[in-house]
Formats: sequence, structure tokens, C-alpha cells
Amino acid sequence: MLFWIVIAVLTVVVVIALLLPLTRSSAVATERAAGEAAVYRDQLAEIERDKASGLISAEDADYARAEVGRRLLAIDRQGEASAAARRRHPLVEAFVVVLLPAVGLGLYLLTGSPGTPAAPLAARLENPGDNMDLLVAKAERHLAQNPGDGNGWDVLAPIYFKAMRLGDAEMAYRNALRILGPSAERLTGLAEVLVTNADGVVTDDARMAFENALKVDPAHPKAQFYLALGLEQAGRASEAKAAFETLARNSPPDAPWQPLVAQHIAKNGGGPLAGAAPPVATAPALGGPSAEDVAAAQQMTPEQQMDMIRGMVANLDAKLKEEPNNFEGWMRLVRSYAMLKETDQAMAALKTGLGVFPADSERGGQLVALARELGLPAEEALK
Repeated sequence: MLFWIVIAVLTVVVVIALLLPLTRSSAVATERAAGEAAVYRDQLAEIERDKASGLISAEDADYARAEVGRRLLAIDRQGEASAAARRRHPLVEAFVVVLLPAVGLGLYLLTGSPGTPAAPLAARLENPGDNMDLLVAKAERHLAQNPGDGNGWDVLAPIYFKAMRLGDAEMAYRNALRILGPSAERLTGLAEVLVTNADGVVTDDARMAFENALKVDPAHPKAQFYLALGLEQAGRASEAKAAFETLARNSPPDAPWQPLVAQHIAKNGGGPLAGAAPPVATAPALGGPSAEDVAAAQQMTPEQQMDMIRGMVANLDAKLKEEPNNFEGWMRLVRSYAMLKETDQAMAALKTGLGVFPADSERGGQLVALARELGLPAEEALK
């Protein structure tokens, strides 16, 4: 009942707000016209007095009366126009008073939920049901009152990560680690957040977290994968291939990450392992290998595989000259040339990439950081 009372009051307020300018403008116009007409009538009386006293001639008095009469006629015409406007106002007023509330009520009854009982925020937080936003809000309210609840932070951290609230996810993982202590899942969760925040680059902080996760659980596959990926990104292809091969051998043949690991083994110059799943068929990235390329590479000698990789890198280089605004492409090109030990080409790609993404921008800073991680003389590219 209270809801409908509030709706009625708001409707009345809106109607008054819409009608007030109409009535106010009519009253102001009428008052102004009446005042002007009174002034002109006084002028007519004054003309008669001046004529009677001989101050002006009869001819001048006629001219003056004609001028004042003209102005009075103009006032009368304005009054008639105002009256016509006032006659139109009832239609507008009827629309505002009747139709607008009726349309609003009809739309609410059609699209709203008038039968839904009132549910204040506190009550909804107590019974959030399957509403994820309310569940998160409830957990956040609990942690604001109990910041030392490590289990709460541990539960909320992966939810933040899935929602791509990376800053909140990092804070939650660090709080959980501080309160509950290290575990492989918490450390890899924190490291994965850091990698995602760095656009897929395994940074030093992320690498340390993955290494600490392996100290807790030496067989943790996600930590092994990302450490191998870090080696690949650093241009250490042989070490990356060995790390990916170790992960493939130590994982069950039907593990879901086996196809991706096989793809990285091929990318770093290795062949298929006995019992390992074939590389996953994925759409090629800009300048990257297709599924057919990976399959063909498995039948090649190491020299032929390296030639194919160089061809793909050259293809990426050519495409970036046509589409220079591809940031991930420049990151991949610099990393690829560094992996191939072609330092001059890597530096040329770095300089060209910094021409598109200046070093003082966020993405340019990431390019410089990648070059330093790869051991390239990044300072020369900044000159």
C-alpha cells in the first residue's frame, strides 16, 4: 500500500510541475497587458486635459490620440492571442493530468511487478538465492566487518578473478595468503591474476609466485605450465621445450591441458611425445601457426621446423607493417625474434613498435619491460 501512496504523490508532484509554467505564463501575460492598457488610457485623459487647457492644438491632440489608440489596439490583439492560447491550454492540461499518468500506470502494469513484495537491501543480502551480485555483496559486507576471515578472502578471490576485477582479486589473494598461509592454489591464483593483468606476460612477481607454488606442490600442472611459458616468452626455447615436455610426461594422457602443452612443444621446436594428445586445433593468431602448420611441423626435421618458424615470423612482420596498431602482434614479434636469437631484427621490431605505442604510454612501457626481460638493450630503442 505504501508503494502506491508514494506513486500517487510523485504523480501529483510531476503534474503540478508540468502545469505550473502554463498557468504562470498566462497570468503574467494578462497582468502585463492590463498594465499597459491602463497606461495608455491615462495618456488619452492627459491629452484631453492638455487640449482643454490650450497646451496643445486640436490637430496635435488628434495625432496623439491616434497614436495612443493604435497602441491600445495592439494590446487588444495581444490579449486575443493570449486568450486563444489559454483556450488551447485545456487540451495540454488534460493530456498532462489524465493521459501521462494513465500511460505510466499502464506501462508499469505491463512490464513491472506490482505484486512483488518489498525487499529492502538488507533482507535481500540475508537471502541472496542464486543472485551472484548479491552473494558477492554479502561476502564483501561480511569481510568489511571481519577483515581477518581468511576463508572469506579465499572464496571471494577467484570470483573477483572470473569477473575480471583484477585489482580486487589480487588484494583478496594476498589477504588469504597473509591470513591462511601459502597453498599451491592460492599462489597460482595470485600469479595468474598478475599474468592476466600484464596481458599474458609472466612477470617476475608472477614467476616467483609460481615457483613458491611448486615448493608447496611440486606436481602442480598450472604452475609448471606458466613457468614453461615464461621461459618461452624470455626466448629460452630449448628450456621451454624441455619444461613443456616434462609437464606432458608427468600428466595423464587425457589431461585437458595436454593439447595446449603439445602445441607449445611444437612451437619451441619439439615433436610429438609418445602417448601425448595431438595439438589442439585453434584459429591462428595474427602471423601464428594454423592447425595444419602444427601438423606439418611434426613431420619435419628440426632444421625444417626452424625454417617454417622463421617464415611465420616474417609473415607476422609483414602483416604488422600493414596493421601497425596490433599491440599483441608487436609483443609477439619482439619475443619471436629474440627466441630466434635475431637481436637486430628484435630491436628493429621494438623501435617500430615504440613508434606506434610510445614508451611513456602503458603499452609502450610493457614493450620496454618485455625487451628487458628478453635481455635486449631496450635503452637503445629509447634514444
